[in-house]
Amino acid sequence: MLACRMALHNSLDRVLEVLLEISKEAGEILLEGWESRPKTESKAALHDLVTAYDRRSEALLLQRLSRAFPECAIVGEEGGRVEQAPGAPVFYVDPLDGTINFAHGLPVFAVSIGLVEAGVPVAGVVHAPALNFTFSGALGLGATRNGRRLSVSQADNVEQSLLVTGFSSTRPQPTDNIPEFAALNASSRGARRLGSAALDLAFVAAGWLDGCWERRISSWDVAGGAAIITAAGGKVSDLDGSALDVTQGRILASNGRIHAELSARLHEVAKGIGGEWP
Repeated sequence: MLACRMALHNSLDRVLEVLLEISKEAGEILLEGWESRPKTESKAALHDLVTAYDRRSEALLLQRLSRAFPECAIVGEEGGRVEQAPGAPVFYVDPLDGTINFAHGLPVFAVSIGLVEAGVPVAGVVHAPALNFTFSGALGLGATRNGRRLSVSQADNVEQSLLVTGFSSTRPQPTDNIPEFAALNASSRGARRLGSAALDLAFVAAGWLDGCWERRISSWDVAGGAAIITAAGGKVSDLDGSALDVTQGRILASNGRIHAELSARLHEVAKGIGGEWP
């Protein structure tokens, strides 16, 4: 067993080995249901779906993580939890990020696991089984896709950037994030909506996208991808540029070069529509 302590920071390579192994096992469960149009249930909101595959994947992940890292807390999207004393490192687990895509047979979905220590995402894996992409990274170890080293893009400004965002299933208004999406789509090379926040972040780490933002997003959606982006040389923060807290539901992520400008543009839109900031 590997104790999960900040003092063992040099063992993050071992953490990644375990996360890679179990994320791929969970991915095999998801592939059993992909393209089968599985039965879905709505959770708290109309667009917040769950399938039997989400639940099976989470059960496996919690079992394997608690066995490998008995001193860590675990928080899963579907309610699975392992409690520990306050201040313990936490694994945030999304057993199927992109459930709507998955339920319709769209291959843009992933298993996401992120380790957060002292509030900082330090290691993460995002495994997209239908795409055969596995992204991983940890502080001090760099980031990879399928074993190949990753680095963020070199875009210097928003105008040259391809961006991505998402729309929360629990957004209070149907138009939430639409003004921001429209404004950034017009002032950049385009804004995308892929339907998987974990993959949005992984694609920024890969340099395929230059920046992303989202609010009302859950910790399990972003913890893994945030660690990978940082390991790839990018930057993650709250929308206003302050330190990222994965429990606060807001994230701005980029190659670092466009970070301040992207934050300023989002602030400008919020101010113009009288919206919330950050």
